[in-house]
Amino acid sequence: MSDALPGPDGALRCPWALSAEDYVAYHDEEWGHPVHGDDALYERLCLEAFQSGLSWITILRRREGFRTAFAGFRIVDVAAFTDADKERLLADPGIIRNRAKIEATVANARVLAGWTPGELDELIWSFAPDPAARPAPKGLSDVPAVTDESTALSKALKKQGIRFVGPTTAYALMQACGLVDDHLADCVSREGTP
Repeated sequence: MSDALPGPDGALRCPWALSAEDYVAYHDEEWGHPVHGDDALYERLCLEAFQSGLSWITILRRREGFRTAFAGFRIVDVAAFTDADKERLLADPGIIRNRAKIEATVANARVLAGWTPGELDELIWSFAPDPAARPAPKGLSDVPAVTDESTALSKALKKQGIRFVGPTTAYALMQACGLVDDHLADCVSREGTP
């Protein structure tokens, strides 16, 4: 038996997608869909770090504010942020004003700015598990918070100097960016669902 529930259109979805109106489009159009490109992955990495300790809906509703505040999450631009930019961010009500997370976002951009284009994409995607090795989850209790792959990804990123990316954050990144498909077996957004 699946935990999937009917949405506003009658299609079955992961129950969390129905907990707030903003979630339906995010669930259907983004979550679990493959994301590639260094800047796009950097954005997701940053947003997952900002989400740590908070509800994802809080981040989702402020995403445009984050994009504006952090120069569209263009790594090269954020890497050039100054102390004055950090102070500006601490005063910006459109984002989560957490000094440690802001510092990590800028520091991570500085690390990544020195990488070869495509290197972040290649590193993150190298930890994608074999989709055939894990059955589609029937219920939310079948969806882990941490896996061996997310733990290894976290360690690899930390080894390179990336901050605020523990195994749970790394797994949330893997889910959001399509490295794993954690849509429930009966969910309309599950790859291969009729």
